[in-house]
Amino acid sequence: MTTVLTGITTTGTPHLGNYVGAIKPAIHRSLDADISSYFFLADLHALIKCWEPERIAQSTREIAATWLALGLDTDKSVFYRQSDVPEISELTWLLTCMTAKGLMNRSHAYKAQVAENQEQGSEDPDKGITMGLFSYPILMAADILMFNADEVPVGKDQIQHLEMARDIGARFNHHFGEHFVMPKAVVDDNVAVLPGLDGRKMSKSYNNTIPLWLPEKKLRKHIMKIKTNSLEPGEPKDPDDSALMDIYRAFASDEQVAEMRQAYRDGIAWGTAKQIIFETLNTELQQVRQNYEDLMANPAKIDEELQKGAAKARQSAKPFLAQLKDAVGIRPIV
Repeated sequence: MTTVLTGITTTGTPHLGNYVGAIKPAIHRSLDADISSYFFLADLHALIKCWEPERIAQSTREIAATWLALGLDTDKSVFYRQSDVPEISELTWLLTCMTAKGLMNRSHAYKAQVAENQEQGSEDPDKGITMGLFSYPILMAADILMFNADEVPVGKDQIQHLEMARDIGARFNHHFGEHFVMPKAVVDDNVAVLPGLDGRKMSKSYNNTIPLWLPEKKLRKHIMKIKTNSLEPGEPKDPDDSALMDIYRAFASDEQVAEMRQAYRDGIAWGTAKQIIFETLNTELQQVRQNYEDLMANPAKIDEELQKGAAKARQSAKPFLAQLKDAVGIRPIV
C-alpha cells in the first residue's frame, strides 16, 4: 500500500478554497483501497507563527469538525492531532541532532525573514526569528518520517521542505542504518484554485475568503460581494474571464457549466448569475453544514475521534521510535 500523509495547520477558519482545493480531493483519495491515509492537525506547527492560544484552540476544533463533517472515514484513515502523538516531538530531537545548520540556513521561510530584516535596516539579520521558525523543516521531517510516508501532497511553496525531509532522513539512514523511506512530494497542478471576493486567489493573507460554514443568508451575502465588471444585463460576458464562473465550475455539473457559459454569452445579469451560484453552493453544503454544526455543538465527539486516531498512530509510532532510539544508542541498561 502507498502511505499518504497530509498535515493541516491550525491557525485559520476553513474556506471554500480549502474545501475545493484540498479537503474534498483528499477525502476522495482516502477511499482508495490501495492508499493508507494519515491526516493530522499540525497544532505544534501553528505555534511557529501564532501566539494566540484561543485562536489555535478554536481553529483546531473547527478544522477537525470540518474534515469529519465532510465525510472523512476515520476507520479507514488515521486522523489525529500532532500534539497527541509525543513520539513525533521526540523524533524531532533525534533528527535535530543529525541536521546540518547549513541546511536550515537555506530554508525559504528563514531566508525571507532575514531579507526582510535587512531591507528594514536592522543591524541584526535574525531579529525576531525564533528557533521554531528556523527549525520548522525538522519538525515537518519528523511528521513525515515517523510514519514512513511515501507521498506528501503539498503546494509548490513546500517542495523545498520535502527535499529537506529527504536529506535529513538519508543522513540518519547513512549513520544508523536503513530506517526511513524517502518521501515524495506530490503537487497536483490540476487541483482547482478558487478566486476570492476580489478575483485574486482565495487566501487568508488577502482577506478575500468565503468561509466554508457561513449560515445560508451570510453565504448569499458573500457571493453577492464577488467582484465583477461593469457590463450591463443583456451585454455578452466572457465566461473564461470571470471569478464567478471559476467558483461555479467547482460546484456545478458539466451540463450546468455549459448552460451558464451560454447564459454569459446571452448577457445574463450579474445579480442573476450570483443567485444561481449561491443556490448551487448552498445545495451542496446544506447537509454537511448541519453535520458541522452538530459536531461543533458536541466537542467531546470531535475529541473522541482525535484520540482514536492518536491511539492508532501511536501503535506504529511507539515501537518505531524505540527502534530508532536503539539505533542511536539510547537503550535499556541491561
